[in-house]
Amino acid sequence: METLMDVFGAAQLWLFETVLQPLMFQAGLGNFLEDGFNGTGWLLVGLIQLAVMVAVIGPLQRLWPAEPLTDRRAVRVDVLYTLIHRLGLVRVVLFFAVEPLFDDLFGHLRVLGLQTWHLDGLWPGVTDLPWVSLLLYLVAFDFVAYWVHRGQHQSEAWWALHSLHHSQRQMTMWSDNRNHLLDDLFVDCIMVVVAQLIGIAPGQFIAVVAITQLSENLQHANLRCWFGALGERLWVSPRFHRMHHAIGVGHEFPAVPGRAGPPVLGGCNFGVLLPWWDMLFGTANFEVAYLPTGVRDQVEPGPHGLRDYGQGFWAQQRLGLKRLFRRG
Repeated sequence: METLMDVFGAAQLWLFETVLQPLMFQAGLGNFLEDGFNGTGWLLVGLIQLAVMVAVIGPLQRLWPAEPLTDRRAVRVDVLYTLIHRLGLVRVVLFFAVEPLFDDLFGHLRVLGLQTWHLDGLWPGVTDLPWVSLLLYLVAFDFVAYWVHRGQHQSEAWWALHSLHHSQRQMTMWSDNRNHLLDDLFVDCIMVVVAQLIGIAPGQFIAVVAITQLSENLQHANLRCWFGALGERLWVSPRFHRMHHAIGVGHEFPAVPGRAGPPVLGGCNFGVLLPWWDMLFGTANFEVAYLPTGVRDQVEPGPHGLRDYGQGFWAQQRLGLKRLFRRG
């Protein structure tokens, strides 16, 4: 663990001093060097993730695809979403627009005597060991992510934004970051608050996010892969998550005999890393099937016909706002 952190730290320092620091001085941002160094860590993580995606997950998709790849234009848009997120552009916006507000908020709370509670201090000598604390924080954040994900599916307003993520009919390893930017902002704010409340160290927070994102890239891959009867219950597989994206299955409650009216928001397989929460709260679907993905109103006309979720990045963002305000 310490060796990996040392190697990562050395690479981060080199990238910062060689590339980012000179650019910041030229742009007159010398007052933000410390923040720039932290941002370099996120950039390095993103570059490592992209390398793993291209070198490992990409070849797996070509060897064992769940379905033929027919809409390359839709995939190219997802690549753009991934680059925007993994190269740190979204975090730059968060830094200037949101982070000062959180700094003021938590600063006032500390003045009032409300200190951060450190989750890894539960069992001194055990939970504060690097690997143990990392696993502990992974489980804690995954529990929060499960309920956030359920909220995205059960709130009509939130689903208006999150449905963009589900509108991809051609799911690939690039589809994880296909989200409305307002949806991303809301989720990131929740996770920042949780990180502050449970006292995770910045380096561990980066590690938790990196592991989670890379696992999500695998889950969204166009890959005919499941982990077996036992493995499916230990870690979310591409098969498990594809069921969550299945039309009329992953984003709706099961049909109730005799119930009329439109489908009710709900679904199955909300777990981000661990299927444990789906098993515990009755939302798991372990059927071994690879169903078509998308949203029902893309293929079954509603009162106003088929819904258009947009083809390009800006069209998707604009239509997401229209859905949110009940205008499209």
